[in-house]
Amino acid sequence: MEQIRHNVPSGSPFEAAIGFSRAVRKGSHVAVAGTAPIGEDGRTVAPGDAYAQTVRCLDIAEAALKAAGGSAADVVRTRIMLTDISVWRDAARAHGERFGEIRPACTFVEVSRFIEPEWLVEIEVDAVLDEGAAG
Repeated sequence: MEQIRHNVPSGSPFEAAIGFSRAVRKGSHVAVAGTAPIGEDGRTVAPGDAYAQTVRCLDIAEAALKAAGGSAADVVRTRIMLTDISVWRDAARAHGERFGEIRPACTFVEVSRFIEPEWLVEIEVDAVLDEGAAG
């Protein structure tokens, strides 16, 4: 049986040029792309605040999961990329508030920089939905 692919748009004006989607669902698998702390106005949320930026990234990722038919409860892996690993506890606190009961596999890594210098964090999320979930 062929699995239907569902792309969840990011709303970014760069989506077509880069060739990406905020999330992609294929069958029961959902992959959420690297998600940065961008506000509704297109600006960086909470410059200098790793906790608040992590919360924003998780909010965006969770909305993408919902649009793909899933929820935070379906998350099996998160990847948290930070430009300064010394603030990992701030990011971990936000992650723990969201996933404390779910407890997905989680990786924290330090990267040299992101597209925008004000971004302190970017997050990727993978989820596996129940077989009975609509696709």
